[in-house]
Amino acid sequence: MTALHLWLRHEVRATERRTPVVPDDARRLIEAGVRLSVEDCPQRVFPTRDYEAVGARIVPAGSWTSAPDDAVVLGLKELPDEPAELRHRHVFFGHAYKRQPGAAALLRRFDAGGGALLDLEYLVDDDGRRLAAFGFWAGYLGAALAVLQHRGGLTAPLVPTDKDELDAALRQTEHARGEFTALVVGALGRSGRGARAAFATAGVDPTCWDLAQTRDLDRPALLAHDVMVNCVLATTPVPPFVREQDLDDPVRRLRTLSDVTCDVGSPLNVLPVYDRTTEWADPVRRLRKDPPLDLIAIDNLPSLLPRESSVDFSAALTPLLADFGTGGAWGRCLDRFHEASREPGPDAGRFGAPGEDGRG
Repeated sequence: MTALHLWLRHEVRATERRTPVVPDDARRLIEAGVRLSVEDCPQRVFPTRDYEAVGARIVPAGSWTSAPDDAVVLGLKELPDEPAELRHRHVFFGHAYKRQPGAAALLRRFDAGGGALLDLEYLVDDDGRRLAAFGFWAGYLGAALAVLQHRGGLTAPLVPTDKDELDAALRQTEHARGEFTALVVGALGRSGRGARAAFATAGVDPTCWDLAQTRDLDRPALLAHDVMVNCVLATTPVPPFVREQDLDDPVRRLRTLSDVTCDVGSPLNVLPVYDRTTEWADPVRRLRKDPPLDLIAIDNLPSLLPRESSVDFSAALTPLLADFGTGGAWGRCLDRFHEASREPGPDAGRFGAPGEDGRG
């Protein structure tokens, strides 16, 4: 049997500091017989030399395009726009199955090249639960940034940090601008647990809603909170939680809205009140001036805690990579891709994401 050849690619997004495989786990894969090529990536939180030290072959950034056909290209976020034809098996968060902007074009590239997308969002167990996810840290950052913004302590541009430093900042603002009410929607999932943990660090006891509360949504109660963190990743169309007319409701108390899920552009979006995400350089967008309502919608939140989030994710993914094949979780991943690819038109991406986690 031919040894698995993994090709860890450079991330093209300048703000992406995470990695799906940390050096310690790279060593474990190599010891298990996996061939590992690692692209040089200056912004990766772990230096390239750390991968070289454990026996990985170091290759230039972007060289996956000329990798052998049998190489499995591993990354996290979006691919560059070229090449137009994708011939490899790619493992990353594709965000291509819910009719997101650019989804159809990405699937066409795989169709043209004969490759396949093994979307990490759909790497699930027999019960449909995610096997490797950044959800906890997405929720943690989503709530932490909301707290800092609401208390006047959020500064731009955002820069990566570590949990100790972030927690210190949350505690320092605890008595700023008085107490406030907070709501976590999707509180029982990974992202929701992360959001609750960040609020606890900040000295805030949030209201926690999950499926039971969103099935029959009390919108006035939602709007009566000062801060809301959305951690729901809808799998089927549901009535939106916040609508345009809600933003102009004269009794709206909501002032800070943090959307961890960032399903902007998808028909499954539960917060269809904005049309583009926010960025590290400008993390907050004011949706209304009077009374004010600020939006935080960053789609790679865990990259702000790159070391902690990478270590956790890599620990979950590494055993799955060591057992890479055509059956089990990887087989289900591939089936999802083939199902979506068969319907690349308006109905493509009818599959909702299977978990309750935030963005990759």
